[in-house]
Amino acid sequence: MLAPLYEAVYDRLSVGAETRLLALRCGAGLSLLMAAARGAAVYGVEADPERRALAGERLARRTGEVRESGAREPDGASEHGGRTPRTSRALPAPEPDGPRFSVVTAFEVPPPLGGDATGALVEEVRSAAARTERGGAVVLAGWGPPERCATSAVLRVAARLADPMCAAARWRPCGRDDLERIADRAGLRPDGSGRVACPFGYADPDSAVRGLLSTGLFDPAERATDLAQVAKEIAEAVHPHQRHDGTVWMPNVFRYLITRV
Repeated sequence: MLAPLYEAVYDRLSVGAETRLLALRCGAGLSLLMAAARGAAVYGVEADPERRALAGERLARRTGEVRESGAREPDGASEHGGRTPRTSRALPAPEPDGPRFSVVTAFEVPPPLGGDATGALVEEVRSAAARTERGGAVVLAGWGPPERCATSAVLRVAARLADPMCAAARWRPCGRDDLERIADRAGLRPDGSGRVACPFGYADPDSAVRGLLSTGLFDPAERATDLAQVAKEIAEAVHPHQRHDGTVWMPNVFRYLITRV
């Protein structure tokens, strides 16, 4: 869904074989796959264990390698006589004493919410910037204006169903200057920005529900209520976006900010 955003940023920064890229909050790893396809050396950080494992699997399938902390692990013989990895496929993670990065991305930055949520995010970005080469790029991205994001109405379901006592769990649209505030607190210098159309398209409403649930944005709602209720309300929210042929189409705009170390 965010592939156009990744592509636009990579084009602008000329991501390629000379790039050493670290993706913060990399999710299931699509942004890493796209950078690796350009020849970049990629590393990722993801707190959710299921998404971290999926990102590692996807990268391993593409490269035929299993790397942890940047190292290729030894291969073992498969039952068919071929060579297959002997260990689980780990997401390539940055080495503590490894070379500095030329590009750091945080493509799914939530809006600042105050307190611990903001502080943790700023510290994560600041720490990554400290491992970035001088003049390297740190990219922050988030949702565009709500009036230009059809999915905003659907994501409000996540906010409404989440625990009202947990502010960090509630989705809300990114404010006009939120990315700049994060950059300022992390000590980064803005060096350009852009907006990219990222429509969310699905074959049918059921596919839309499954796809939206897989983003992780509804996890707090699921914890506060139950999956069946969340799925029901998502289905109701996507109904206005169903087209005559049964597909679901929700145009959105994402904004990115490029900063320099």
